[in-house]
Amino acid sequence: MATFLRILGIETSCDETAASVVVRHADGRGEILSDVVLSQLEEHSAFGGVVPEIAARAHVEALDGLIEEALERADVSLAEIDAVAATSGPGLIGGLLVGLMTGKALARAAGKPLYAVNHLEGHALTARLTDGLPFPYLMLLVSGGHTQLVLVNGVGEYERWGTTIDDALGEAFDKTAKLLGLPYPGGPAVERAALHGDADRFKLPRPLVGEARLDFSFSGLKTAVRQAATDIAPLDDQDVADICASFQKAISGTLKDRIGRGLARFRDQFSGLDTEPALVVAGGVAANQEIRRTLQALCLEYGFRFVAPPMRLCTDNAAMIAWAGLERMAAELPADALDVQPRSRWPLDSNAQTLLGSGKRGAKA
Repeated sequence: MATFLRILGIETSCDETAASVVVRHADGRGEILSDVVLSQLEEHSAFGGVVPEIAARAHVEALDGLIEEALERADVSLAEIDAVAATSGPGLIGGLLVGLMTGKALARAAGKPLYAVNHLEGHALTARLTDGLPFPYLMLLVSGGHTQLVLVNGVGEYERWGTTIDDALGEAFDKTAKLLGLPYPGGPAVERAALHGDADRFKLPRPLVGEARLDFSFSGLKTAVRQAATDIAPLDDQDVADICASFQKAISGTLKDRIGRGLARFRDQFSGLDTEPALVVAGGVAANQEIRRTLQALCLEYGFRFVAPPMRLCTDNAAMIAWAGLERMAAELPADALDVQPRSRWPLDSNAQTLLGSGKRGAKA
C-alpha cells in the first residue's frame, strides 16, 4: 500500500499515559507529528514500584486531555486520522482497559478502523520508524517487565530466541535498589551509585553463562546481592556503590555471553544477507551506559550495526504503537473488530514455548 497514512496511537499498558500522531509517507518513511507522554513516576515512587489501581485511575484522568493535545500539536482533527491504534497487551489490565476502550470509542465515533497493538510489537518495529531498518534484524528488549531476544522477520513475523526464566532485567535493577535502600526507579539509582564503586569487590554469579540456549536468569543474581549486603551489614555509601558496580559488571558479563551467542546464531542463519546485520535495543534499561557499552562492543566484534532509537522512543510511548498500526495498514493486514479484548499476557511469538507459567490468562512470556 504505497499511500500517505496518518494514525492516532494510544499507550496505557503500565505507568505512562501517552498519545501520538504518526504518518507514513508513500515512500515508507515515518514521521512523528506529535508524541505526548505523561509519566506517573511521582504517584508510584512512594510505594517503590507501580501500583496497578493508581496507574489505571491516573490513565482515566489524563488520557482524554493527552489525545486532544496530540491532535492539536499535529494540527489535525480526528476526522483527518486514517485509523486508531491502541495497546491491547501485554500489561496491567486496568490500564489496558482504559486505553483500548478509549481507542474503540474514538474509532467508532469517527468511523475509522481500529488496530489493537501488541506493546512488544511496538518496541520491535520502532527502529523501522527511526532508522528505516530493513528486515530481518535482532531485537533485545530490556525493561522492567520484559527481557527478550527476538528475531524480527517482518510485520507480524517474530521468533523469540531467548527470554528471562524468572525476573526481567529492569525488575532485577529495581529490586536490587530497594535492597540497598536506593530510590525508585532503581535502574538510574543503581547506575549512579555504581559510578563510584569497585566492580571487582564482590564476585557475583552470571546465571546461564555458557549454556547453548539464549535465555536469561536474574533472580539468582538478585539473591547474591542480598547475601553480599547481609554479610557486611550495616552498609555505608561505599559498600552500596561497590555492590552496585559489581552487580552491573555481572549483568554486563551475562549479556555479553547471551547476546554474543545470539549474534553468532544470526550470522549463521542469515549468512547471505545483502545488508549489514543489525541489533536493535529497546526498553528503559537500554539507557544504562554500562549495558550500552557492552552491546556496542559486541556489535563491533561480530560485525553488526548497533541501533538504539532515541531514549524517549525506547521507553513506553504512543508513537511506537501508532507506527505498529501503520505497518499493519501498509502491509494490508486486517483491522481489529470493536469487540477485541485486552490481554494482560500476550507473547509476541505465539509459537514460543512458555517459560514463565501460564493459566487462564495465557502465557506470561
